[in-house]
Amino acid sequence: MTRKFFGTDGIRGQANRFPITAEIALKVGMAAGLVFTRGKHRHRVVIGKDTRLSGYMIEPALVAGFTSVGMDVLLLGPMPTPAVAMLTRSMRADIGVMISASHNSFEDNGIKLFGPDGYKLSDEVEAEIERLIQSDLASRLAGSGDLGRAKRVEGVRDRYVEFAKRTLPRAMSLDGMRVVLDCANGAAYRVAPEVLWELGAEVFPIGVEPDGFNINLECGSTHPEALKRKVHEVRADIGIALDGDADRVMIVDEKGNVVDGDQLMAVVAQSWMEDGRLAAGGIVATVMSNLGLERYLGDLGLTLARVKVGDRYVVEHMREHGYNVGGEQSGHIILSDYATTGDGLVAALQVLSVVHKLERPVSEVCNRFEAVPQLLKNVRYNGTTPLESEAVRSVIEAGRSRLGATGRLVIRPSGTEPLIRVMGEGDDERLVHEIVDDICGAISRAA
Repeated sequence: MTRKFFGTDGIRGQANRFPITAEIALKVGMAAGLVFTRGKHRHRVVIGKDTRLSGYMIEPALVAGFTSVGMDVLLLGPMPTPAVAMLTRSMRADIGVMISASHNSFEDNGIKLFGPDGYKLSDEVEAEIERLIQSDLASRLAGSGDLGRAKRVEGVRDRYVEFAKRTLPRAMSLDGMRVVLDCANGAAYRVAPEVLWELGAEVFPIGVEPDGFNINLECGSTHPEALKRKVHEVRADIGIALDGDADRVMIVDEKGNVVDGDQLMAVVAQSWMEDGRLAAGGIVATVMSNLGLERYLGDLGLTLARVKVGDRYVVEHMREHGYNVGGEQSGHIILSDYATTGDGLVAALQVLSVVHKLERPVSEVCNRFEAVPQLLKNVRYNGTTPLESEAVRSVIEAGRSRLGATGRLVIRPSGTEPLIRVMGEGDDERLVHEIVDDICGAISRAA
């Protein structure tokens, strides 16, 4: 069945427009509740959200859906996505839900679902939920006396704070470290500053005044300019930028240089290898990760397994093959010793632990390899994908031939927007630019 609702990261779109409407959210709650009603026990779902205005619309619609099929609802309020995944397991819930569009602007929103094990759902389970959403659910509703109940849960923020702190050695302290923390006016605006402060850091928080509209607005991991300015202003040792739901992270060093997810994975991988903690002899990343990372890991005797874009596919490969470090260049870092999904704060803490251990500046610790010149461009289209065009395919093949073994091309449709993403990389930067521009031009003509 063609996927009508789910994309690469749950259901996402413009709020109050299909599929992010109250009606669809209601049906998602009903369908997901039915799929995860297994056994005779009292079933429960935990629901977290970020700080978007539309969360006030989607949350009660989901509650109505879940309770209508007899599932109890525990409302967490604003919480990071990884916290929701962790609490789904910790609170023995049958399903977890995060209302968020991650790094997108406030106009968008989304619904992410987690199974009782805290992992994102498989394609097969999502397909079953889609089938139910489009079916007649009236006959599946709970009886009047079997409706679920809903309540807001207090104290869950403290659970996540303690969990995050426990990912570091007990005796480790960040005392004397000056940290600028950008929470993107999003889900981590309370918990993240608290974690760093309790660990002893001097914290300079920005992006901690959400108003429903300013999530990711010129702040957070996709807009590091504000963080760079603040690091310079207060002469911080490090800047940490989370995104709207805090499942990804970017670092800014003391010199104002931005450190992406590829460098962060290299830092963690080498440190864990030296400590005897790295599993499976390498890490998992996506096709978008820089060739420089692959070469660097190869020099260490480590492998880089590549999967298609989406942190869920990274996690699936990690679970299947026994890896414990994986992630994306965009800053989704999955450390499966601790979490079932990307956790920006926990990843940042691991980097801080390496900085603490090596007693060297962040600019040295996080500069592990020289990135191969890489260019990413997006081309918007309407209707069917231009990648079906014979002319486009011909230009792409010509580009691959010109790059040869010295580079890579990755051309893929976005999973959340009508965009074709064209990425090229290689040792010859000028050639990469020529090839990417040629392909983008061909896509634009065919769009």
